[in-house]
Amino acid sequence: MAVVAVIMGSKTDKEYADETISVLEQMGIDHEAHVISAHRTPEKLREFVTSAEAAGTEVFICAAGGAAALPGATAAWTSRPVIGVPLPTSDLNGIDSLYAIAQMPPGIPVATVAVGSWGARNAAFLAAQIVGVRDEGIRKAYNDYRASLRTSQK
Repeated sequence: MAVVAVIMGSKTDKEYADETISVLEQMGIDHEAHVISAHRTPEKLREFVTSAEAAGTEVFICAAGGAAALPGATAAWTSRPVIGVPLPTSDLNGIDSLYAIAQMPPGIPVATVAVGSWGARNAAFLAAQIVGVRDEGIRKAYNDYRASLRTSQK
């Protein structure tokens, strides 16, 4: 099983998930991506999350728009870190998703990043920070990336 699982609620969310995946690849993080709806296939989500955790997945990144139940539903089935990416797929341009993901009840946290593309990329960088606590290679890749940001601003 992959170190990071990227879950999107719909195939239409793929453009955002691709941005997450691009950063995970840049950081050298083993990952896999799945389309699983928290509303249409809740049992499939439960089965995936529990089996992925048992197989060693360390971080779940969930991209969701509208009601954005996917990150919270994922967090309900695992004690591993869950990062929610709110997507601008509704008439409210992702503000509804942002609130839905950020307002989790105490004890079931979901890390929440920015709406849309920036958030999709930052979710992967946050996963790199989390996994980098135990993996020196990923920590170095992330630190090197950060160092490149400093030098590119000159």
